[in-house]
Amino acid sequence: MSNGGPKAPKDPTKKRPSIYVLYDKTIEAYKKPEGGSVSSLFLDNGRLANYAKTIGKVEDEEILSLLNSSEGFRKLVHSVGVSVACENKTQEAGFVLHMYGKTDMYKSGTRHVTKVVTNGSEIVIPLSEITWSEDDFCVGQFAFEFPSDWEVATIHVCLYLNDGYTAPEFIPDAPVDFDSPAYQEMIAKSFVSLGNNVRLKRAIEKAKAGEDVTIAFIGGSITEGAGATPSQKTCYSKVAYDRFCARFAKGDNVHYTKAGVGGTSSELGMIRYERDVLGRGAKPDIVVVEFAVNDEGDETKGDCYETLVRKILFSDNAPAVILLFSVFENDWNLQERLSPVGVRYELPMVSTRDSVVEQFYLPADGGRIISKNRFFYDIYHPTSDGHRIMADGLDYLFAKADESPAGAEPDYRALEPVFKPEFVNVRLLDRLDGFDDAEISCGAFTESDTDLHYVEMNLDNYRTPMFPNNWTATGETGDEPFVIKIKSPYLLVITKDTGSMEFGKADIYVDGEFVLTADPHAVGWTHSTAQIAYRGRENIVHTVEIRKNPETKDKKFTILGFGYKAPEEE
Repeated sequence: MSNGGPKAPKDPTKKRPSIYVLYDKTIEAYKKPEGGSVSSLFLDNGRLANYAKTIGKVEDEEILSLLNSSEGFRKLVHSVGVSVACENKTQEAGFVLHMYGKTDMYKSGTRHVTKVVTNGSEIVIPLSEITWSEDDFCVGQFAFEFPSDWEVATIHVCLYLNDGYTAPEFIPDAPVDFDSPAYQEMIAKSFVSLGNNVRLKRAIEKAKAGEDVTIAFIGGSITEGAGATPSQKTCYSKVAYDRFCARFAKGDNVHYTKAGVGGTSSELGMIRYERDVLGRGAKPDIVVVEFAVNDEGDETKGDCYETLVRKILFSDNAPAVILLFSVFENDWNLQERLSPVGVRYELPMVSTRDSVVEQFYLPADGGRIISKNRFFYDIYHPTSDGHRIMADGLDYLFAKADESPAGAEPDYRALEPVFKPEFVNVRLLDRLDGFDDAEISCGAFTESDTDLHYVEMNLDNYRTPMFPNNWTATGETGDEPFVIKIKSPYLLVITKDTGSMEFGKADIYVDGEFVLTADPHAVGWTHSTAQIAYRGRENIVHTVEIRKNPETKDKKFTILGFGYKAPEEE
């Protein structure tokens, strides 16, 4: 009897019905200050159910509803299957199942970490082995932690179901054939308007002649590169820039500026334009404006968007402006609201929504070029494939402009506005400015906040804090109000949003009159937001006070800066 051969393998356990919520997904993990890197995929606000619907093809409303709460998740799911594949196949990654808490969203819920070898093998995590917090509210995040910096990985996450639940058979979506005639036809549908191409044509001719040309991109998280992996190489702005260079550049004469900031609208974009687009001395020849899915957060519903467009058009070097309309997973954007600005000023316009949405609903063997699963990284952001489609739409516009004769230069200042763009001369004021244009008493706001929204700007391989020159009040600094006296017919206040329960509300008063309460928990994650304190007032000195709300006076509050009418522009 031989003892050298292998023992008979154990019979395989029959797999349970399952739902892929992430499949063949490429992620980019961002470097952490303490070392290593992390990629977080947010699942709250219906996003996990949406993954089950778009990736797992689940249509059962009971199952989708159960995924929206921690209690329902544990009732439905028996175990979670996870695989991670990296170039380094021997390291261990940490898979984090993070439940948000009722008391403190980020701190009071379950946070369970499982080690996964990064060779693509699946590890199955039974929910019965997890110690759950009684404060769990919903599945908040799947996070992937790596010992190395800036890791790129391909992941799968599958939910195995408890007895009594079924799921449709999973069939992966086919890859995109970028070289097919059908793909080119889809891209052509993104072309909304060439508009008056005189400025765009001028930039193209400069590039062909070997003169320096700069292309700038300003927008929200899609312009920042969210969903593209690696983001700095495959985001739509970099790919569109590369396409422009391939068509027209002579050597390295075409330059690139990327100024996308996640979670922000044109209300903040118009304030930061000088700093983020012109701040390094750049004078862009082309500016692509992408706020079509962010501007629901613009409280003026169009005034700030048109303000930004006019600010760019009125620049001394007369840059071309291109309006780009991206799209959310629910087929939504603000194209109908914003495109009249493009029509009024005869601007080139490109719509990713027009390109892809109709074909999403065609069968895989009946004309569909790309599925929603392959186009969208999550419900808001495109994958690298989606970013490429956006870039190819811009490239199609570049080719159209190149082959078309140039028009006559319009008199943009003579055109009647679509909205009420009264903020054209808006400028940013923060601690860095030395308060030449304002009289400021900091009161309790004596500290500086360093836990800020960080963004990859331009081609930087590091993340830049958005508003480091801020004013912060803590529980220890008291509750004396921040007071700014400034001559301006309008004032916007930029404040920090956060999910941290250490922060509380602040009340804003103008000339002694209460105008609004700023709530840093309105959105629930760390980023920057702008709100109008007042507008349409006489251009005299107004006094604005920012006071801690009495209900949260022992909490922190951060003022990031202000938007005001610069006096030299009067």
